[in-house]
Amino acid sequence: MVRQLEAEGHFPQAPYAFDNGVLSLPLIPLIEQQGKHWVSELESSRLIQWQGQWRRVDEIAAELRQQHPESFRRVNVKRRSGEEKAFWAFTKTVRLKRYGRKRLVIVHEQADLSDTPRFLLTDALHWEAGRVIRVWSDRWPVEIFHEFCKQAVGLEASQVRKEEALKRHFRLSGVAQSLLQRTPAGGRKSERFAFAEDNQQTVAQKLYTLTRDALSQWVQLAQGLFAQGQSYQQVLERLMSV
Repeated sequence: MVRQLEAEGHFPQAPYAFDNGVLSLPLIPLIEQQGKHWVSELESSRLIQWQGQWRRVDEIAAELRQQHPESFRRVNVKRRSGEEKAFWAFTKTVRLKRYGRKRLVIVHEQADLSDTPRFLLTDALHWEAGRVIRVWSDRWPVEIFHEFCKQAVGLEASQVRKEEALKRHFRLSGVAQSLLQRTPAGGRKSERFAFAEDNQQTVAQKLYTLTRDALSQWVQLAQGLFAQGQSYQQVLERLMSV
């Protein structure tokens, strides 16, 4: 995939960002040979060389929080949306087995460092913590899109096996996602969700609106059938075929 992306040349200046499940020796040299930098999340059990010893990165993070909390500096990162978010980060160039010298960034989102840290790794030894976090943050909308498609529009619900059928299901999931994003939430004020900032329409609210509209059409259809003198059994059979 890296070779294909670089051959197409659509993102000549963009670095790569991925999670720890993708981080591997075959991938890293391939990216670096293209003259690109990368940022990866690092699992908490990874061993790094620290003061002459090989230690787990999560143990080092805990030690820093307890003994040297001042080593975590506040970093303001501007996201693609224009929003600026504060992080508290510790960064240092360290050595990993098989990967050599890389820059490690330990990231907290709470000023008191009470949250679980995220560990980021990059080959760009000259990057400051803010830039590493910003590159990683640019990846987050992709995660949200995948989660949205899985939970809201049935991307993973397909049970087909043929390639063309899978492509069709993927395309239809994309259409459903677009329609859902455009759906107005027509609920009353009492149906607004308290956690939706600035009265924004949530996905759950849109799904509620679609469900209510569909149920309303069912009821109207049933009323029309009963008005025509059809029996309960006939109406039920008609509704089940819709």
